[in-house]
Amino acid sequence: MKRVDYKNIKNFDELIELEHGKIGTESRNEYAERTQMFIVSEMLKDARLRANLTQEQLAERAGTKKSYISKVENGKGNIQLSTLIRIFEKGLNKRIGLTFL
Repeated sequence: MKRVDYKNIKNFDELIELEHGKIGTESRNEYAERTQMFIVSEMLKDARLRANLTQEQLAERAGTKKSYISKVENGKGNIQLSTLIRIFEKGLNKRIGLTFL
């Protein structure tokens, strides 16, 4: 196992590069994808809890299954944008805004 030297790290970007590789590499892309899924899952879970809904209630409102809501909230699998919008708009009465960088 390779020993990693953190003493010369000056900022968060350098840490991420050390841990996950340079931007554009496969390992960095996988890290970015997992990070984004984690953020979406936490946003959904937070919005659901603030609305005082169970996963089952949210699924019923959004026209999906509890198991799917659970899977998304736990960052498992992929979610289609149209499904995510439906969950937030129909299930939680919230709008989603997207920013492309």
